[in-house]
Amino acid sequence: MALPKIAIIGRPNVGKSSLLNALAGSMISIVEPTAGVTRDRVGVIIEYNDSYFELVDTGGYGIVDSDELTEHIESQIAQAIGSADLILFIVDIRDGITPLDKKIAQMLRKDDLNVMMVANKADHAKIFPSAGEFARLGFGDALCISAANNINQRELVEAIIERIEHLPQDKPEKIVMQVAIVGKRNAGKSTLTNAIVGDDRVIVSEVPGTTRDAVDIRFQKDGQEFVVIDTAGVRKKNKMNDSIEFYGFVRAERSIHRADVVLLMIDSTLPVSQVDKKLAKLISTEYKACVLIINKWDLAKDKATTDDYSDYLSEVLPELKYCPIAFTTAKDEKNIQSVLDLSTEIFKQASMKISTGKLNKAIELIAAEKVGAKRKGPKFPRIYYATQVASCPITIILFVNNPDLFDETYRRFLVNRLRTLLPIAEVPINLLVRPRREKRVF
Repeated sequence: MALPKIAIIGRPNVGKSSLLNALAGSMISIVEPTAGVTRDRVGVIIEYNDSYFELVDTGGYGIVDSDELTEHIESQIAQAIGSADLILFIVDIRDGITPLDKKIAQMLRKDDLNVMMVANKADHAKIFPSAGEFARLGFGDALCISAANNINQRELVEAIIERIEHLPQDKPEKIVMQVAIVGKRNAGKSTLTNAIVGDDRVIVSEVPGTTRDAVDIRFQKDGQEFVVIDTAGVRKKNKMNDSIEFYGFVRAERSIHRADVVLLMIDSTLPVSQVDKKLAKLISTEYKACVLIINKWDLAKDKATTDDYSDYLSEVLPELKYCPIAFTTAKDEKNIQSVLDLSTEIFKQASMKISTGKLNKAIELIAAEKVGAKRKGPKFPRIYYATQVASCPITIILFVNNPDLFDETYRRFLVNRLRTLLPIAEVPINLLVRPRREKRVF
């Protein structure tokens, strides 16, 4: 898929992330008064009147990053500029031209780029004339907008499309699968993301909490379109320092919700933490297909075998004991292909539609075993028939004599047996129980 790319460039706190969110109609990038919140390239596809383009938010140019990541941020900005068909140079109309604006203009002029001046925070028409001074930067008159107050946003989009109308703007290909990578801080999520997409798409650093946004990245494999979602590292709520960490955690939760497959990344050099357990519980509650990614295995393989570690995971993360496991060294791109293969395989399982006949044959076999179920008084749990009502997650309804007889323990037993008897061994099953009076009993 080759869509025109539009990069949003500007100094810190001119409203770049607010503009991305406004044009996308969704909270894609974190917006905070604190300078330097955005670090990675955060992209979203914009559709307007059958035209399409990818809009890319970048970090503030010239930011003095508190975690000493300025060089990494500026590298991401440079990559966004280098791949862009059009630059939106964002300035703050209230501040006028600043020394940093001049520095950015000099950088953009040097490469003879296609640049559009955009004066943001023009919250009322009375200050529009103030935008005239920005013409001195060498990119023509600035278009006055207000990302926060929805002023001239449609005019901006139409101006963008006019600038890129000579480029292909085909409808994006359908996404086959969305994969979210989640885990605690410094587990290696961004390193894995870059290894999967084959590009330094997000910042990788030893500094904890480098990634703040949930970053969606499209990539192609075997001619199909996929999305990998890199998320902010999670830690305990009582250790979150500020609202930036909180919003990063919220986006990680949302990424789990919208993903087809979740990769739960665990640092093999450390004991499984409460954060790991919390994420595992969330994945289980959401009935999400999941691969457990045991990273930094090069540092732990001499201390335990893969079988030993798998047994350990079954003990500490029992709700995900059915999930496949991949042992990786993301920094060396080891075993990355198996991660993609496992993701594809379990998504295939989660998407499966099981025939009613095959499903009821499995139920009949389970009932014939006469184990797992417990009599309550004179009554014994009986299943009349079963049917699958949804995929992703696999959702099965059992029509039974009395739902009260199917306690949590028996339901878990039924789910485990269904995984054994049907080709859905590594994915969650949402088992629902409904009453029905019927003569036929297994």
